Amino acid sequence: MSTSIVHGFKRGHGRRRSSVTHHHTFQVQSSQKQLDQLKKARKESFLDNVRLEPLYLGIAATLRDDRKAVEIGFTTHDGTYSIDFAVQTVDIEEGDDASTAVMRYCFNAIRDYERDHGYKFVGGGIMDGTRKLCPELLPKLWSELDIVCLHYETKLQVGSAPLGSLGVDEESDSMVRKATMFFGPNSQPRVWVGFRNEVEVDCGGHAELATIEDYRRTVGERTWAATMTYVESLKQRKIKIAFFNSTPQGGGVALMRHALVRFLKLVGLDIRWYVPKPKPEVFRITKTNHNILQGVAAPEERLSDDQKQVLADWVESNAKRFWLGKGGPLSPRAQGGADFVVIDDPQMPNLVHLAKEADPTRPVIFRSHIQIRSDLADQEGTPTSEVWQWLYNSVHEADLFVSHPVKQFVPKAVEPEKVAYLPATTDWLDGLNKDLEIWDAQYYLSDFNQECAKQGMPKVQFPQRDYIVQIARFDPSKGIPDVLASYAKLRREYFKDTPRDQTPQLVIAGHSAIDDPDGTRILDETSYALENSYSDIANDVIALRVGPADQILNTLMTAAKVALQLSTREGFEVKVSEALHKGVPIIAARAGGIPLQVEDKLSGFLVEPGDVSAVAKHLYDLFTDDELYSRMSEYAATHVSDEVSTVGNALSWLYLADTLTKGERIVPNGAWVNDLAREKVGLRYVDGESRLPRGLST
Repeated sequence: MSTSIVHGFKRGHGRRRSSVTHHHTFQVQSSQKQLDQLKKARKESFLDNVRLEPLYLGIAATLRDDRKAVEIGFTTHDGTYSIDFAVQTVDIEEGDDASTAVMRYCFNAIRDYERDHGYKFVGGGIMDGTRKLCPELLPKLWSELDIVCLHYETKLQVGSAPLGSLGVDEESDSMVRKATMFFGPNSQPRVWVGFRNEVEVDCGGHAELATIEDYRRTVGERTWAATMTYVESLKQRKIKIAFFNSTPQGGGVALMRHALVRFLKLVGLDIRWYVPKPKPEVFRITKTNHNILQGVAAPEERLSDDQKQVLADWVESNAKRFWLGKGGPLSPRAQGGADFVVIDDPQMPNLVHLAKEADPTRPVIFRSHIQIRSDLADQEGTPTSEVWQWLYNSVHEADLFVSHPVKQFVPKAVEPEKVAYLPATTDWLDGLNKDLEIWDAQYYLSDFNQECAKQGMPKVQFPQRDYIVQIARFDPSKGIPDVLASYAKLRREYFKDTPRDQTPQLVIAGHSAIDDPDGTRILDETSYALENSYSDIANDVIALRVGPADQILNTLMTAAKVALQLSTREGFEVKVSEALHKGVPIIAARAGGIPLQVEDKLSGFLVEPGDVSAVAKHLYDLFTDDELYSRMSEYAATHVSDEVSTVGNALSWLYLADTLTKGERIVPNGAWVNDLAREKVGLRYVDGESRLPRGLST
């Protein structure tokens, strides 16, 4: 599809149109006032002040007997009722096939309908017969039109009584009605947690967001070749892989797991991901432990013996109920258990012991995603050392301790030969990162601004005004007070004589997670600071927790002039690489794994945590020096390593799974898993490949 780029977003130009015979055309009538607003807005480079209504669609297609045309049914649904439909016969032009005809018609029909009536299609459904006729329809609807379309196998009978065949109008209507059941009130697909509390990624496989070829294009040839070598070995040996973490949505670990499972299922591997039954009492304890390990908790916070028992009981009850029984992932391999087990983060460390107890020789990995203050963990009597000792009493049984690539994140109690390094990653094809068309982006910006209005926040005035963004959870370690202070210094000192409408706004936004009860407190503290310390600039600051729509954060990052990541404590924070991938220069603190991602003065600026004066000066330079900005933006977009992608992440995990399940020993001694994986298949890094710096991890 031909596109151009405007403000970092795609402008779709549509597809060539086929010859169409109309049997029934769309009949919906829209407000003339709304149509006039749309017509006026479409003349602008970005559709501002236009609210698009979310809509669902059903598509059905059948190939005519003479194989020269396709009959297509198309139904629209507002989430409550079907509101419109069309039935058309589309000729298959010479040199085309049925798949091309269906794709071309659907894309043109969807774009025309959205733009003519002021709608944004967010989801839909098709039957497997239509999917077989046009295999790439679902991933293309996602990647190009931002529609999550689900596919279903529909049985046209009740018991042994056949119902007869459906016309394309009935089939498309049936599919859209079925699809709407799987979307929540915010028009987002529901997260599925099924039998044994397995996270059923992409609506249990009913959604198809990408193809293998899509993933291949996200990385270099050598990364792809190495990854597929391990894929073939694991497939041939029918290895079963199981991941465990505390929550199916909301945090960075969950985002990585959704992407990893999606990709590995696509290439045919047996990978599963499990979560416990949530318990608010437990999440308050685990979040406090998280803060203590990072050194950002209140001094009086401690992990008590009673709390240890609560955590142990919670983990054991979930394990016995869901995972240790015959055929469960933690049962012995001889009883159908997983061959390779990964336990994420400190919420459920006892699972390492339970997995080893059930099958002592099975490979079990502990993956630490957070910045552990090893200086405090190694100092006896500190709250951090107490939490660390509780954690390590369980995870020391793991075969490997996989950490973010910063040596200071690993306390000295961990045997050096068990330590391996692996960065956090992101998915270039998911809602956080994929390219969005202007039409879709303005839908999400409008949605964000509506939520701002509900919360009494000013709205984002893009494209009339530029803005600075920090995308992060409202967490004690994310440096939000420094973000406010830096912006205040920029406005009060550098832009004090600049008209307000020519100054940038500040946006602080992020998701919340079900295992993170601190978010509300930190957001409240931010609001109080704006009222009391920054009242002179408060009308230009938006601080908001957003819903589960990743595309909102995608839009905010893509349209930003500059990104910030001023964490005081940090694991890796892959949001940094997400900004760079979009060509958005970033100013970031030298905390945790952040310096591994930013090349200082090339793709952005690195500052010491808390140095708000340096941040303000760098912001001023980026807003006033066009040559500097362009140079940094271009460099940032072209120097992101494969290591922070889903495929790069998969490469590391597949190497570990393949090697350990063969009975081979891995002694990393602080090596990067990615290096070990590429070395084993003879595909070491060569000149020209972007690579995260190794020296900073040691």
